[in-house]
Amino acid sequence: MRYLVLGICLLFVTACDEKSPLDPTPVDRQVVLAPGENAVVATQLSVRFVTVLNDSRCPGDAICITGGDAIVRIEITAANDRAERDLHTGNMQPVSHQGVRVELVSLNPYPFASMPTKPEDYRLTLRIVR
Repeated sequence: MRYLVLGICLLFVTACDEKSPLDPTPVDRQVVLAPGENAVVATQLSVRFVTVLNDSRCPGDAICITGGDAIVRIEITAANDRAERDLHTGNMQPVSHQGVRVELVSLNPYPFASMPTKPEDYRLTLRIVR
């Protein structure tokens, strides 16, 4: 009987598997954030909209030679490891950190010369994939 109990205990111990620091569960999620807002996407995975560093997109009520660019700073936290990354509306290139890819979907509102955008009015739409 003692060996049976010992065998069962060994089975339970070996069956226990600690999760890795970064939960490997696949993620494909879209979020909308205001400046300063944080989205918890999965266990130990979050993204925060830090600020709009620069918005030189061509205003909707102007005529421009180029489309311009807005630079958005985000903070990605994965498995307690934080990193700041910049996203550009000009090239829409995704950024990565710890196996997490973040894509800029849109930055609203679109600028108009006749109506300047207040920093707190921005809304950032991101797609987060792991």
